[in-house]
Amino acid sequence: MDSLLPPDLVGLAARVISANRAIGRTVALAESCTGGLVAAALTEIAGSSAVLDRGFVTYSNAAKIETLGVSEDLIDTFGAVSVAVAWAMAQGALEHSRADIAVAITGIAGPDGGSEQKPVGTVVFAVARRGADPETAEAETQLFSEARDRAEVRRQAALVALELLLPSAP
Repeated sequence: MDSLLPPDLVGLAARVISANRAIGRTVALAESCTGGLVAAALTEIAGSSAVLDRGFVTYSNAAKIETLGVSEDLIDTFGAVSVAVAWAMAQGALEHSRADIAVAITGIAGPDGGSEQKPVGTVVFAVARRGADPETAEAETQLFSEARDRAEVRRQAALVALELLLPSAP
């Protein structure tokens, strides 16, 4: 067995490591609903230590506040699964690392926890780059409504996060 992880995740992680190593760029992650899956995929790749600076698994709201400096007011106002919180997570990962780029992931993997406004499968991503105006950080919400289960929501979210770490990503 080469990997415990799905081949598509490992293959994309290999591309991320190779492409970022080629340009000398390091990455950090702030993961919530993926629980470290993106970091795990990256560390499946030999030589990943040249690219992955660190990953933060901030599953609870308290962890987001204590580890990444996300404002409690932000979580109370918008909810943990929001563009505002994902943005703050990405900024916090950048501030608490030496990475050049940080990606944050927060969402509702299910089977519980969804609402009419934020159904199961709702995942928010944010990207922050060192040296860029924090106001230019990108954030987007995706709904993985076709995902069959919790594992599939997490796998799809990890794939999107890896895509965001490719140098050609916006």
